Amino acid sequence: MSAINTNKPAVRDHAKLADFIMFSQREFLLNLSRDLNRDNISFAQFFLLSYLTTSKELTMTDIARKMGHSTAAATGLVDRLEKLGYMERTHAIDDRRKVLVRITPKGLDLVSRLRDELQNRIADAMQETQAADAGSFISAYRKLDDSAALAQ
Repeated sequence: MSAINTNKPAVRDHAKLADFIMFSQREFLLNLSRDLNRDNISFAQFFLLSYLTTSKELTMTDIARKMGHSTAAATGLVDRLEKLGYMERTHAIDDRRKVLVRITPKGLDLVSRLRDELQNRIADAMQETQAADAGSFISAYRKLDDSAALAQ
């Protein structure tokens, strides 16, 4: 295993960014984890609810594919979220055998509240950084986000 050459500016920047991601992930995810525990849901369930806020409705197969789970595992996630009142199942109008899943208003409220709490924590952290640093970070993030969108 060779040592990383930290003399190159790009490599040093990559290392700093990796450190920042690791720290911020830990900081924000620990708080998010506490929030999720308070509402009795897991990260996977929150991810699914978040995804459903941007989709009208999905089939169980779509959910399994998006989550990287088997259909049976996806069904378990949906069952739990349905019992909590965050999701509901319906049948497709054109094929009653096809089960569709959509988020409920209660689920939308939960995702909105948790995102707002996370956004407020990020805003607080950004206030502690210098304006130029925060602007550079946001600019770099937008470029990464645009690249990721093009890759999909």
